[in-house]
Amino acid sequence: MRHELDLSCEKSRLADLRLFLSEVLNPIGISEIAKNQMILAVEEVCANLIIHSHGCNPNDRIHLRVHLDDNKIIFEIADSGLAFNLLEYKAPDLAEVVRKKKKGGLGIMLVRKIMDKIEFENNNDKNICRLVKRLNYK
Repeated sequence: MRHELDLSCEKSRLADLRLFLSEVLNPIGISEIAKNQMILAVEEVCANLIIHSHGCNPNDRIHLRVHLDDNKIIFEIADSGLAFNLLEYKAPDLAEVVRKKKKGGLGIMLVRKIMDKIEFENNNDKNICRLVKRLNYK
């Protein structure tokens, strides 16, 4: 089964994203913790795109597809903003973040810990980030 959502690149639309993801994930029988972790991961990627790749431009769009099957969920996030390769991201030193009381910069690290697989592709002017989560509830 596939579900789709088109978002304008405004931070206020992240609430719509969370609601959409919750409605898609509620019926599949996963734990509340697993559901909230997946929502957090997808929201983090989308927030980074909205803020850093699109500068919160409401005329720009992000397209999210959620593919559900018996053993995994694939979140496919497509946009045409400035490319960011999640696979090349270097996680910050946690001790340094705590010592400096720095805010931000930890979201991508969370995405990597939550998701089982991350794929990134760029085709012409289109960026696609795929987040894959295996389902272990069956």
